[in-house]
Amino acid sequence: MEPDGLFSIADTGVRTAPAGGGDVGGFTPPRADSPLPVRMRPASIDELVGQDHLLAPGAPLRQLVSGASPMSVILWGPPGSGKTTIAHLVAGATDRRFVALSALSAGVKDVRAVIDTARRERRAGGRPTVLFIDEVHRFSKTQQDSLLAAVEDRVVTLLAATTENPYFSVISPLLSRCVLLTLQPLDDHAVRGLVRRAIADERGLRGEVTLAAEAEDHLVRLAGGDVRKALTALEAAAGSAVALGSTEIDLATAEQAVDVAAVRYDRDGDAHYDVTSAFIKSMRGSDVDAALHWLARMLVAGEDARFIARRMVIFASEDVGMADPSALSVATAAAHAVEYVGLPEAQLNLAQAVIHLATAPKSNSATRAIGAAMADVRAGRGGGVPRHLRDSHYQGSRGLGHGIGYRYPHDDPRGVVTQQYAPDDLAGADYYEPSSHGAERDIVARLPVLRRIVRGAEPNQRTNQDEEAQ
Repeated sequence: MEPDGLFSIADTGVRTAPAGGGDVGGFTPPRADSPLPVRMRPASIDELVGQDHLLAPGAPLRQLVSGASPMSVILWGPPGSGKTTIAHLVAGATDRRFVALSALSAGVKDVRAVIDTARRERRAGGRPTVLFIDEVHRFSKTQQDSLLAAVEDRVVTLLAATTENPYFSVISPLLSRCVLLTLQPLDDHAVRGLVRRAIADERGLRGEVTLAAEAEDHLVRLAGGDVRKALTALEAAAGSAVALGSTEIDLATAEQAVDVAAVRYDRDGDAHYDVTSAFIKSMRGSDVDAALHWLARMLVAGEDARFIARRMVIFASEDVGMADPSALSVATAAAHAVEYVGLPEAQLNLAQAVIHLATAPKSNSATRAIGAAMADVRAGRGGGVPRHLRDSHYQGSRGLGHGIGYRYPHDDPRGVVTQQYAPDDLAGADYYEPSSHGAERDIVARLPVLRRIVRGAEPNQRTNQDEEAQ
């Protein structure tokens, strides 16, 4: 099972809370030699950090942990945001029977066994059952279907965790039976606070070492919102400092411990905007090597890969545009790969997309076209929709003149007819001006023909040029 939040659970199928003593809710309590992230997992909901939007008094998350409500919940959030941590809090907070399943190893048989036991417990007046399923998006439709009746009848209270968009990865009937709670990635402030807590807390490093400001910045930056990563790096750095006979973790020690050099890059400062600007301008200038450097600079420094992907999707239309229409598909695919694959592997997808965008022919005609059109709208130009273009599908619309006189382009062998589509005071306005780069070269020849036919410059003539343009 993939580590999530501040600890992970075993991937051995089913784990159940014993009647008394031993594991807490099926989770093994931390030992003195457990990794620092495990020792520092929250002991109560008040120690949970980074999900303030879900922690208000009476909020669903508090009700879930306290057992005040038997509602089923799906937790959706990125790795390291605390989904499994919340499951641990639920397991230890009440006397409910808690069962943990891993979607990586459990099947329909395991799910049905848990449900059957829960039904017998309920009929016998025993404890209610909470069923935790991690990575629920990995369950097939059949496996998810097996949960429906039990969740509907509250034979079990489902607590499911997923890193994938549940609107795509969870079947609609199951989603409709649950409350969806969206967990946000931890920001740098939250990660920094947890790092400092780990240094001082008795469960952590007990104040035996201190952390220099530059080293702290380095660990927070490397974490990228993943607390487990930050605490793992902190523990390694503390071990290195002690081995060197020092009580302070400086930047050099932190770098050596995690084998990653600190990059001068502040996601909230000038360097963030400077590097991003250099990245965009290098692609715009078709310098693929410089663009790859700035991409690497951002990735090594811990920049959010989703931010990089979003900038590339924008760039694909803003600076490549119609000169290479496939650029938008490439950039969008890279953005999807970031969500689907994640780092570090997604750096390959980003690099491929950067190479495509940087070496593609460039055109900002789409940018200029929408800018000119919006300028006219903001200036008050436009007017009403021509009557022949208005919706004519509802009763009485024809009596208002809607749709009358509309010409269906597919009835013409050319697929285009003379007809006014723009409002009266914008008829004949030209917004789109294609460049002569890449795929737009074909549009340069075709567009004047289309405009001439549509605007009726030659309504009764069909030239060879018109035929070729279709």
